[in-house]
Amino acid sequence: MPLWICETCGAQFPDSGKPPTSCPICEDERQYVNWKGQTFLARETLAERHRLVWRDDLGLTGIALEPSFAIGQRALLVPDGGGCVMWDCIPLATSEAIAHIRSLGGLTAIAISHPHYYGALADWSDAFGGVPVYLHADDRQWVTRPHPSIVHWSGDHHRISDDVLLLRTGGHFAGAAMLHHARGADGKGALLTGDIAQVTMDRRFVSFMYSYPNYMPLNAAAVRRIAAAVAPLAFDRIYGAWWGRNIASGAKAAFAASVARYVAAIA
Repeated sequence: MPLWICETCGAQFPDSGKPPTSCPICEDERQYVNWKGQTFLARETLAERHRLVWRDDLGLTGIALEPSFAIGQRALLVPDGGGCVMWDCIPLATSEAIAHIRSLGGLTAIAISHPHYYGALADWSDAFGGVPVYLHADDRQWVTRPHPSIVHWSGDHHRISDDVLLLRTGGHFAGAAMLHHARGADGKGALLTGDIAQVTMDRRFVSFMYSYPNYMPLNAAAVRRIAAAVAPLAFDRIYGAWWGRNIASGAKAAFAASVARYVAAIA
């Protein structure tokens, strides 16, 4: 039986003879149901219509679907030891992309910022021997395809290795997380934010939303909590959720300026 993928958010659902009747992620107020109604694609159909591409994105390898699908985020491969940590996930895994990642040392873990980017997490984990998939426990209810590789971490921090730290910032979701790569940006530190802190189009600031498609801003208290979670970390670079949406240098100062600008704007 086919596995099903939501056309709007890219979440994968368990195999069944018929597609699900609804997607709880899209029915939540932060997302939306497709204007033509709730629709799903079988995994095989998605693979026929799209391919995976990979390329360098400011020193990290990114992987995404082409043409763009659902939310359109790209995953990033963070070097760690002899392999890579996949940051955020995409709705499809292909043999070609899996082979390319193996040439880089394979995956040692997968970590995902929030439910909109859960994608085909189970397929990616299975492709690399069941590597752990780190999701914050506060977002446990949004998992659409349960899998034994999922590790529901709790608290405000979870260390994957000496160089890779997950931090719960909240905001967009209760368990929303960022990844700090201590050796990133040539040793100056990099912060991978997904769209928990979204890099703006001028790539000089970040901004914050409770819902992007439905234009619901995040309140000042939540933004200040995000700033407090990030404050102890050293980082010179921020990687956002889409190709090229990065702040190449001076990112810590840009983050602080962004918080001040945002809070002043909504006051």
